[in-house]
Amino acid sequence: MNTEAVSAKSGFSGKQVLLFLLLAVLLTVGVTYWLVRTYVYASDFRPVELSQKEQTKLDSKLRVIGVDPQALLPDAKRGEAEARDGDGNLIPERYSEVGASRVIELSERELNSMLATNSDLAKRFAVDLSENLASAKLLVPFDADFPIVGGKTLRFTAGVELDYRDGRPVVIFRGVSVMGVPVPSAFLNELKNIDLVSELGGRPGFWQNFANGVDLIEISDGKLRIELKE
Repeated sequence: MNTEAVSAKSGFSGKQVLLFLLLAVLLTVGVTYWLVRTYVYASDFRPVELSQKEQTKLDSKLRVIGVDPQALLPDAKRGEAEARDGDGNLIPERYSEVGASRVIELSERELNSMLATNSDLAKRFAVDLSENLASAKLLVPFDADFPIVGGKTLRFTAGVELDYRDGRPVVIFRGVSVMGVPVPSAFLNELKNIDLVSELGGRPGFWQNFANGVDLIEISDGKLRIELKE
């Protein structure tokens, strides 16, 4: 490029034109580096670790839905959660549903801490909760002999709408993106923007049980709330 001709037309000196070109090159290199670092060579996520107080709260929430927190999260940092006698044996207690809470509230930190039980998964999978939307980020490493993206790690994102409308839960798969590019609906077997409860809730199985057992479901900023029916 003739910088003198450009400077004559633009009114800038030759040095100024060269400086602009240099800045443009540096900007292009910087943006390219960011794209590659973010989407191609994406770094691992930092697993969430709860304090003992936070873990105790999560354990109680898991028991409400019939999940043994010790079995699900054996390596979690926790204090003594169950009452024991002087010999260290569990103290029996009478079962009762009187006053039992049927509301489950899980925070974004609690959900991600449960992923941390698998250290490899926790570094490559993370959940975000916003208004009626659960979003997930997943880092997928490819083998070196894989075509085109061999030896690289790609970032996948996906979103699922969770809500409660017209007396029933709503679960709508909003889509998935690869490196920031949305995957066409045709590639997702037409599941995108389809209410899974409406489509599958009439058949015996998980979705029917889910629809019949949930009285309310909502997501606010950083929190998932589910109310169970009696």
